[in-house]
Amino acid sequence: STDPRGESLRTRASFPSFFWVSPKTSFLESHLSLTMRSVSVAALFAALAGSADAFAPVSSSRASTSLNALYNAELEEMTGTTVEVGNKVFDPLGLSNFVPPQFAREAEIANGRSAMLATVGWIWPATFGTFDSQDVTTTDPIDAIMQADPQWWAQFIIFCAVIEGIKFRGKMNGKSYCGPGEPCIDWSGSYPADEAGRAEIHEKELKNGRLAMIGFAGFMAAHFIPGSVPISPGY
Repeated sequence: STDPRGESLRTRASFPSFFWVSPKTSFLESHLSLTMRSVSVAALFAALAGSADAFAPVSSSRASTSLNALYNAELEEMTGTTVEVGNKVFDPLGLSNFVPPQFAREAEIANGRSAMLATVGWIWPATFGTFDSQDVTTTDPIDAIMQADPQWWAQFIIFCAVIEGIKFRGKMNGKSYCGPGEPCIDWSGSYPADEAGRAEIHEKELKNGRLAMIGFAGFMAAHFIPGSVPISPGY
């Protein structure tokens, strides 16, 4: 039977309305229409399946493996994973996979020691004043750099070179300048002899060095960008 427009009711009833095409449509148009609608349905089901998969629970073993693979396993054996970092290794960028952990630790301790000395040097002039000299007359640490006589810088560079030479010679003799092991330099004789005491002093040095690096960065920021540090001591 046909409707007033001459379209076959039987043909129309045999297909869902979504796929129904008018007999007046050309073969190519009807083929393209059916193909596009089929693709649309497939894409719809794929999207629904993807959405459902997004809410599927992830196995703890897979998550644990991916997290553990983010950093070098050597970090778990090193000092520094204390309460400040949640007693866990803190390496969110996975840099330990590209830089040897021992080299990074030596660099961290060296910069921490420098920052501790720099922090004292930054605070001292503003608190206690400067030494009696004819060249440095300011308590501003940045201005003092340019006012200092070149011979001061020569002495400083020579002193640093001597210390580095002692460290290098000690390392060649099996000693250490960042622990653990026998220290390269211990002029005061205060380095503990027991392993527990050494582990404690290594952790203290590491924490104070990290704090000094953050503090010195704050001094620099407050100096060059006034008001950038909310709680600044005013040095």
